[in-house]
Amino acid sequence: MGEELAPTQVQNPPVLEWRAEKDTFYTLLFTEVDAPSREDTSLKEWCHWLIVNIPESDISKGTVVREYQGSGHGKDSGLHRYVYLLFKQPEKLTFDEQYSPANSIEGRPKFSTQNFSKKYNLGKPVAGNFYQAQYDEFSDIILARLGLSL
Repeated sequence: MGEELAPTQVQNPPVLEWRAEKDTFYTLLFTEVDAPSREDTSLKEWCHWLIVNIPESDISKGTVVREYQGSGHGKDSGLHRYVYLLFKQPEKLTFDEQYSPANSIEGRPKFSTQNFSKKYNLGKPVAGNFYQAQYDEFSDIILARLGLSL
């Protein structure tokens, strides 16, 4: 928890496990809180991954709303904080969020975990973790895929 990882290390989605309640649905959210940097948070939060209606702990059976984007940011932008949050849903929900593929920025910048949680009555997270990352050469690949230069 809170380790420093390089973008090269987190370019693929992690394998996640948790103790799930039987017949329960979950939402997994992965955001960056320092976009584009800790000094300039004008794009805060950036939604890197969002999966909803995950039955118990089987991520592969959830509905992907935002495909996974690894960490990637501009040179000399310092450490960035990345946060994983897991919410227990009150029931299987209908989400009206637009799908966003991995190479798209749609629905990602200026995301609000607090507003999202409130909108869908998710309450407080039941689990979470975070890491920090700073620029490495894989950041350039991520930014190029998105058509960004920071």
